[in-house]
Amino acid sequence: MRRALRAVAVLAALSGCRHAPESPSAGSVRADAGATLETEYHGLAADGGRTYRIDPAASRVRIFAFRGGRLARVGHNHVLVAPEFTGYAWVPAAGIDAARFDLVFRLDQMKVDDPLARREAGAGFADILDAAAIAGTQVHMLGPDNLDAARFPLVAVHSLTIAGELPHLIATVALTLHGVTHELLVPLHAQVDSAMLLAGGAFALRQTDYGVSPYSVLGGALAVQNEVMIEFDLVARRAF
Repeated sequence: MRRALRAVAVLAALSGCRHAPESPSAGSVRADAGATLETEYHGLAADGGRTYRIDPAASRVRIFAFRGGRLARVGHNHVLVAPEFTGYAWVPAAGIDAARFDLVFRLDQMKVDDPLARREAGAGFADILDAAAIAGTQVHMLGPDNLDAARFPLVAVHSLTIAGELPHLIATVALTLHGVTHELLVPLHAQVDSAMLLAGGAFALRQTDYGVSPYSVLGGALAVQNEVMIEFDLVARRAF
């Protein structure tokens, strides 16, 4: 029961009421999300087990958006990279199925179509975009008609349950995007020891499920597909 109450408290602090849109000032109100998580995970550490802090410099979070519409062949796939994020994981003595984790990153800090990220993403992202095209994509995708990063800057992932056995796990998470929260199943490949926790995986979502209108022009002839993919490789080090 204590763990459940903590989960509700942290999710409420990070994402607000379920399915309720944020006010324009919510980004500044929640700028201390990292401090909230640190306090929460200090409390979990007091219950025993091991707490890990995610290392952004050694980790990757990427969002893949795909071209669509009748003129898709003249469009481009896009990759967004989160250069900074805050995250923690806690593994109690009871075992991995009782563990939990949280990850928060800011859309308004995302790098859109970074050349290195595009090369690493594979053949579908191999075309080279000039600086003007990248800047234009960033304005459109993060602007008020799409992800609206100024109004809804935070993306929060909060674990609810964990099933499976190491290294193959399935997490039920609450994902908050654009002021809306939904539960998702996320397959994980994880390794954990006394000093470090490694976790990787990917999942998909539909932008419209979160109240986001996928970018489109020319009456939808050139567009971004509704489905996007979020891929992550996380390195977390023992914190306390």
